Amino acid sequence: MAAIIKVGMADLNTCKAPDGITTLGLGSCCGIAIRDPVTKIGGLAHIMLPDSNEIRNNNNIPKFADTGIRELVKQMEALGASKSRMVAKIAGGATMFAFQSASNSMHVGERNVAASLKALKELNIRVLAQDTGLNFGRTVIFYPETGDYVIRAVGKPEKII
Repeated sequence: MAAIIKVGMADLNTCKAPDGITTLGLGSCCGIAIRDPVTKIGGLAHIMLPDSNEIRNNNNIPKFADTGIRELVKQMEALGASKSRMVAKIAGGATMFAFQSASNSMHVGERNVAASLKALKELNIRVLAQDTGLNFGRTVIFYPETGDYVIRAVGKPEKII
């Protein structure tokens, strides 16, 4: 029987089909799901912030888009995935508060999405789909066997990208 592996906030993990991988509570955070369609090895990073250079003395690699995505790819390669075949899907990056500010720091969700897309582009990993932005949180489950990225949100129909 397949297992569903949990990924916490500012965390990442990998799995092989038929297992799936999930994370809860993506608000302004982003869930970056990556898979190698040949080996059916996949992984999920739950990143909280866009750039590790903005915070000093922080060694939590999965917390940031710039370091977490690279680490996820590295761990997937260690399991036998090939970076040249990897594809990605992204969810999250919402604006969770009604007030807006001119301050860039208040747009964490948008910045997380942009930083995730930038990191994936730098790694030459194609983004197949994304469900980002808006003003609601998401819970996701990723299945590396099929590439299905199931997105659930309170009061919304389940979506598969």
